[in-house]
Amino acid sequence: MLMTRRQFVSAAAGAALGAGVARPRAASYDLVVQGGRVIDPSLGIDAVRDVAIAGGRIAAVEPGLDAGDAQVVNASGRIVVPGLIDVHTHYAREAQGPRICLEDGVTAWVDAGSAGADAIAGQVAVARAAPQQGRVLVNIGRQGILPGGDTMDLDLADVGAARDAIARHPGWVVGVKARLSRNVAADDVEVLRRTQAAASAFDLPVMIHMGQTVSPLSTLFALLKPGDVVTHMYAPPPNAIVGDDGRIRPAVLEARRRGVRFDVANGRRGHIRWDTFDRIMQTGFLPDTISTDGNTTSRSVPGVVDLPNVMSKFLDAGMSLSQVVACVTTNASRVFPHLNDRGTLHVGARADLALLELRHGLFDFVDNYENVRTGGQRLFPRGTVLGGEWMPRA
Repeated sequence: MLMTRRQFVSAAAGAALGAGVARPRAASYDLVVQGGRVIDPSLGIDAVRDVAIAGGRIAAVEPGLDAGDAQVVNASGRIVVPGLIDVHTHYAREAQGPRICLEDGVTAWVDAGSAGADAIAGQVAVARAAPQQGRVLVNIGRQGILPGGDTMDLDLADVGAARDAIARHPGWVVGVKARLSRNVAADDVEVLRRTQAAASAFDLPVMIHMGQTVSPLSTLFALLKPGDVVTHMYAPPPNAIVGDDGRIRPAVLEARRRGVRFDVANGRRGHIRWDTFDRIMQTGFLPDTISTDGNTTSRSVPGVVDLPNVMSKFLDAGMSLSQVVACVTTNASRVFPHLNDRGTLHVGARADLALLELRHGLFDFVDNYENVRTGGQRLFPRGTVLGGEWMPRA
């Protein structure tokens, strides 16, 4: 189409004006994780996206971002999720524990009662020095985990000592742990009452180690409050959460309705047996959180290995990848208040990410009784971003 002289002059003037205006430049990023399958249940995302990071924070989660001069991590063929949260570990026992789980994509962890009041300072010191966020629960047994039972001597369930430990380490001791199996606590009801007395003074949650208890779950669960955590939820009888009729016990369902959370804690002995695991999964009573109960030697123990390995057991049991990821990100971030800003890739959130590889094939999974089953898929850790810093797996 021919332009009139007036149109030509106007167009030329516009072009000259435009030449003096800088074109938009690519945003300035420090790191861009490109081309991975991003799964973030907090945002409802399960799609190929780029994740851009600036100043240690999530700057954008979009397809086809221009990385500019930023460091680029090629995540093609990988799964990119918020940094994993392990709410039941024993990584505060040794200084190297936090670095070991960091390689597995764990960017926040909680030590679940390795120490009681008498030794809590050492656990807090490990948490303070950890590269990622670490916190601890104080064991109501003031001497911590004992071979003969933390609170077999009821005098060890010392409310005053536990309260003093919490008061000395505000913000670092984030709850109180009670192990209630019959080889740990003979008077489990009184131990749990004392645990609640210690925690309630600071409005903190209680985590109970259940399974093979002296008392029935209906008695113990009646003492739990909203926000408390039942860990080792797949423990076999006696007093499993599933009855002989194959149904979840009414006291368990009622506890969940009032806000009690249920955690996996794979562990080593007595916590998962495939027959009980299958019966619970068949009811549709799924975990709120997936955790390892791991420590520095877990990689040498069949069946634990790392958090992605434990997550894989639930993929093979029929949970979707998004459901499994939620159990170690979004859901886990709600268990303790200090985790509330974790487990998300929301723009502005701290830039903690885990890169995972999902392999299909034949993989052996082991319960705590040396029973082996073969699954068709397994997650492997492939790298971590911690506060915006890329840490490839060794």
